[in-house]
Parts: sequence; structure tokens; C-alpha cells
Amino acid sequence: MKHNKENEQQEPAADAEQLSGEALEERPAEPAENSSAEAEKAAEQTPEPGTEEKLAAEIQELKEKLIYLQADYQNYRKRVIKELADARAYGTESALNPFLTVFDFLGMARTAARKSDNIESIRQGLEMIINEFQKAFDELGVKKIETDGTEFNPSLHEAAARENSETVPEGKIIREWSGGFRIGDRLLRPARVVVSAGPAPAGSEETGKGE
Repeated sequence: MKHNKENEQQEPAADAEQLSGEALEERPAEPAENSSAEAEKAAEQTPEPGTEEKLAAEIQELKEKLIYLQADYQNYRKRVIKELADARAYGTESALNPFLTVFDFLGMARTAARKSDNIESIRQGLEMIINEFQKAFDELGVKKIETDGTEFNPSLHEAAARENSETVPEGKIIREWSGGFRIGDRLLRPARVVVSAGPAPAGSEETGKGE
């Protein structure tokens, strides 16, 4: 009877070992995740056949495009410089052309003044020259700034002097020293003028301050 008890105690141990072996045999093998990820990463890093040659061809194509762009830019730069020079020359020509006739009239007036003492003819010659100047200014869009009897305007006039005047109110222009001109809204040169300081104070002499 003792022998049977020992057998009964050993049989559950044997069954446990058998079940453990069967469980190990039936358990599926775990996938090698780390190995698979490393393999995919290595595959991605490994260039495909012909990749280096393709990259080299693309680099060469970009270099050629860069050379063409540099050449086009240099040609554009030269063209712009030439166009600016032509525009400057044309602008100078357009500006000077109206004054060529004025120059002719000045030459004729000088010749007439040398050969004649007729003041009236010289005066008429000067009037013709001034008229030609006015025509030239009109062609260029240049306008003379009005000064006679106008209020002093610091944006258009430059006060060369101030004088007392019994007839011209204070702040108005008495006379013009040099003409002012503008083209469109742009001031070319302010008119230099003498501005009235109003009547002189009683008991003082009329004074004027000039440059």
C-alpha cells in the first residue's frame, strides 16, 4: 500500500511536466520585431541601383541652368545699362533741342549789336529771344513762378531782402531778383524776391536788408 501512495504522488508531477512541454510546443513563436525594423531601415538606407548616377545627372543639369541664368542676367544688365544711357542721351537731346533756336537768336542779336547803335532794334531782338525761351519752356512743360503783387510763399519764393514800402502791404513781394521755375508739381528753382516789410516806423529811415 505504501508503494501505491508513492506512485500516486509521482503521477501528478509527470502530468505537469507533460502539460508544460505540450504548452511550449503549441505556443507560437514571437515575431522578431527588432530584427524586422532594422532590416527595413537598412533597406531604406541602401540606395537603389543607379541612384548615384541619377543624382549626378540632376546636379549637372542644375549647374548648367545656373550658368545659363548668370549669362541671361549679364545680358539683361548690359541691356538695361544701354537703355538707360540711350534714355539719358535722348532726354538731353529733347531738352536742348528747343534752345538751339534761342542760341541762334542770341548770336544774331550779338552781331546786330556790334554793327548798329540802334537801341530799338536791339530791344526787339531781345524780345524775340525771350519769346523763344518761353516757347522752349512751354515745350518742356516748365512754368515760371508768378511774383508780381503776390503774397510771399516760402515754398515757392526765397526772400533775398526785406524793404519798407508805403505802397506794398507787408508780406507781399515788391520785386523779383531772379525768376523761379517749376515743372509740373516739382520746384526747379525758387524765385528770389524782395519782400515788403510794410511802412517804415515814424521817425526812422527806410531800410532794406539784402544778401
